[in-house]
Amino acid sequence: MQQTTPPKSTPSDLNFWQIWNITFGFFGTQFGWALQMGNTSAIYEYLGANPEQIPLLWLAGPITGLIIQPLIGYWSDRGTPLGRRKPFFLAGAILSSFALIMMPNSGNLWMAAGMLWILDTSFNSTVEPLRAFTGDRISGEQRTLGFTMQAFFIGLGAVLGSLCPWIFSHLGFINDVGTKTAIPLSVKLSFYFGALVYLSCVLWTALSTGKSPLDYNPPSEEEQEPAGAGDFFRNIWQMPKTMRQLAVVQFFTWVGMFCVFLYLPPAIARQVFGATDQTSPLYTQGIEWAGIFIAVYNGVCFIVSLFLARFAKLTSRKFVHGFCLLCGGIGLISLFWIRDRYFIFFSAMALGMAWASILSMPYSILADALPEEKMGSYIGIFNIFTVVPQICVALGLGWVMSAFLDSSHLLAVVLGGFFLIIAALFVPRVTDVVEDSSISSSELREEEIRQLAGDRG
Repeated sequence: MQQTTPPKSTPSDLNFWQIWNITFGFFGTQFGWALQMGNTSAIYEYLGANPEQIPLLWLAGPITGLIIQPLIGYWSDRGTPLGRRKPFFLAGAILSSFALIMMPNSGNLWMAAGMLWILDTSFNSTVEPLRAFTGDRISGEQRTLGFTMQAFFIGLGAVLGSLCPWIFSHLGFINDVGTKTAIPLSVKLSFYFGALVYLSCVLWTALSTGKSPLDYNPPSEEEQEPAGAGDFFRNIWQMPKTMRQLAVVQFFTWVGMFCVFLYLPPAIARQVFGATDQTSPLYTQGIEWAGIFIAVYNGVCFIVSLFLARFAKLTSRKFVHGFCLLCGGIGLISLFWIRDRYFIFFSAMALGMAWASILSMPYSILADALPEEKMGSYIGIFNIFTVVPQICVALGLGWVMSAFLDSSHLLAVVLGGFFLIIAALFVPRVTDVVEDSSISSSELREEEIRQLAGDRG
């Protein structure tokens, strides 16, 4: 039987504003995600958590990502009567906005953990189809530009989301401090505003982008493999070579980044500002300053993302990714010696370079190695290698901190820097089907399938 090729999802000559509209939803998702990253650990400490408990309380995120992202990617490939991607990321945006409103109103530690569970589930339901949506709509030489513009919006949204508590505090909204369970008013208002931004931006992408051939006409039943659990596990077994190599890089990258997400704000509050506990005004100031740190590294992220495509064209995508990861690792390790609140911004700038590449280069390299009709499924599977390392950190870092790091938030962040450097060392082993070989991704894919079939025969 002759193999048919599904229609290309997009022309290769999209204008700037079309690419803008396709990727604009990431501004809202990252606005909300920055609020979660910058404030969740502090919310847990306000509600009485100790440092060793925090990794386990964050476990909701990676577990939901492990389950939700591959399933959402798989389902969104097949589509619904309302479309292929949009119903999924719209539903996720609505649920995320609800969770953002409820999170800072948690009355106890376990309610906050439950709200994080809902927030992460809905966030994954939004971001996975949005990322595949970018791969659907942008092809050819414009694909790297599309993913770097996606990184631009991620960085810009994260800058403003990270600054929100500091802005509201300096607009005169008085923080309620002095009791363990008093979540500051500036944090609450930031989460409410974040919910509005999140939903509005995702709606913009949904309403400003028209149909594509694959939206309402996905590959036919004859062109697709049978649906079901067997198809899902077959996709895992038949991962392209490039995807397997990138998975190793992703694993070490996200071990490092999750250490940062868990402990950076409390580390700055306690090590730089000298706060002794969460009831101290210095602790609130430190958490707000950590938001500025996060804003700086995300600001560098969206500035650097403007030049990543050109830098990659002059060198290679692998060189860019390895170099940026190395800078980020060195930046985090340097925090061990810094005690001045302004000097930490040099570390933030180095981390921002890494973050810009983490959000774009692996997906740009991967998208060229994947069959278009399974873009969502494979990107969802690829994100397993983002969440599995987070689960490992959540289950093991509390013990490591207690046994080896003297429960130091700062040393946990420094440890994350070493893992980014390890990730950088694995980047040269990745095969980029565009830059490393003249063979097309579809030809490489067919060859790999033949080899797998032969191995199993």
